[in-house]
Amino acid sequence: MSVEEAMERYGPSELTPEDLLVLEDPHFHGEHVAVVTGSSSGIGRATALAFAANGLTVVGTGRDEATLESVREDAEAFSLPGSVVPVTADLTDDEDIERLVDEAATYGAVRYLANIAGVQHVAPIESFPVERYDLIHAVNQRAPLLLAKACLPHFRANGGGVVANMCSVHGHVVTQDKVGYNTTKFGLRGLTKSIAAEGDGAVRAFTVSTAYVKTALLAEQLPATANRRGLTVEEVVEDVMLEPTRVNELMEPVEVANLFVFGCSNHSDHLNGTDLTYDGGMTVTY
Repeated sequence: MSVEEAMERYGPSELTPEDLLVLEDPHFHGEHVAVVTGSSSGIGRATALAFAANGLTVVGTGRDEATLESVREDAEAFSLPGSVVPVTADLTDDEDIERLVDEAATYGAVRYLANIAGVQHVAPIESFPVERYDLIHAVNQRAPLLLAKACLPHFRANGGGVVANMCSVHGHVVTQDKVGYNTTKFGLRGLTKSIAAEGDGAVRAFTVSTAYVKTALLAEQLPATANRRGLTVEEVVEDVMLEPTRVNELMEPVEVANLFVFGCSNHSDHLNGTDLTYDGGMTVTY
């Protein structure tokens, strides 16, 4: 199966406004800004729209201006009470990260940061390209640290804030041939606990750990994983990804987006330094 065929079969379903969780929260309004990385597609796109559905001004960031603009257009087409402001940024560039947060602050009080952008590579440790590991670390772990560092002064000045980090079951248990992803997701949990420890009760931080989600990131790695294991793509999905869980289908990005909304809301005031594990029983059953 080609990458294109995998995308067609295992990519996300079409998102509708009815899929988005809407909560009552006095902090969810247009004068508060949520910065969402990876907003061009997948979980990041769904999360940007979910925050906009809750009335927030969302600074959605990614590297491609056209795809970010399409998310803004989706928010308008859905008639969401909030808005999506596209701001391109390269998360491997320190100055770009600072510029992103500075620009976000021009649209209101920066109150939420959702680090969702992620990079993956499938290869055994012996042949894992170091330059690819460096990129994975830069996007998955270093950028969330630098973004949190840049957002914290705004959070404190604005009376509080929340850092929400996209982790994974691979931040709890690991699978073979993913050393870069595994390592950075474990590290992201440490970063989250550190932010909580220094939040002084005004700044919260949490992670969301899912099993496999129907995203481009997943679909693109399916053929390579199948080739390495001597399996078909269908066998990888059914026997490798779903077999350890107690569900029979992959998760949709909007399901994860709704967890970010709940975790950032005042309904989750005691969610701090810990993890929302949403994996169909993958890590807790056998």
